[in-house]
Amino acid sequence: MHPALATALARVAAREGCRGTSLPPLYEHVDTEALTTVLESEADVTVRFEYEGYRIVIGPGPLEVTVIDGGG
Repeated sequence: MHPALATALARVAAREGCRGTSLPPLYEHVDTEALTTVLESEADVTVRFEYEGYRIVIGPGPLEVTVIDGGG
């Protein structure tokens, strides 16, 4: 798993007050392989998706991760 995706999961787990392993698998919500491919590319991109009621924003740098409550 790409480090930015792991960071996003850890931040959601912290906000939920649980361990990351108790959250639903990320791959049930987004194509993690495709995200990893994009994040590992040389492109300057920002990726946004929703997971468990949070908006996750990765980018523009490959390790910049923001988690926003309530999808907004």
